[in-house]
Amino acid sequence: MTSSTRDTGSRSDAPIAELVSDLSAQTSRLVRDEMRLATAELKESAKHAGVGAGLIGASGLMAVFGVAALVTAAIAGLALVLPVWASALIVAVVLFVIAAVAALISKAQAKKVPPPLQVSTESVKKDIQEVKGSATS
Repeated sequence: MTSSTRDTGSRSDAPIAELVSDLSAQTSRLVRDEMRLATAELKESAKHAGVGAGLIGASGLMAVFGVAALVTAAIAGLALVLPVWASALIVAVVLFVIAAVAALISKAQAKKVPPPLQVSTESVKKDIQEVKGSATS
């Protein structure tokens, strides 16, 4: 019975050095396999992210074309009651007013942005003071 257990791969009689060597080899193989799996997963994620980014860009471009068509339709609609140049001028003024309002809102939002890492810097300074305080106690 003991010869059959040796043949089936029983490691109870193996020397410690051989067991440690096997453990090292298996650990290395496990790490390499996990790295290959992570690389494959990252490649798949990057592929989907690239396709998604491309489609977002295309949809943004189509939205710009749609807005241009609406501006053209507004000019054409006003041209039914006004000269074409006056219709275009009115639509342009409205668009510039919208742009100015958006710029003012953007400027107000930009003023609310704190300096980079202000919270983190303050937190680190506080931690350093606490460590210094506890070290002197």
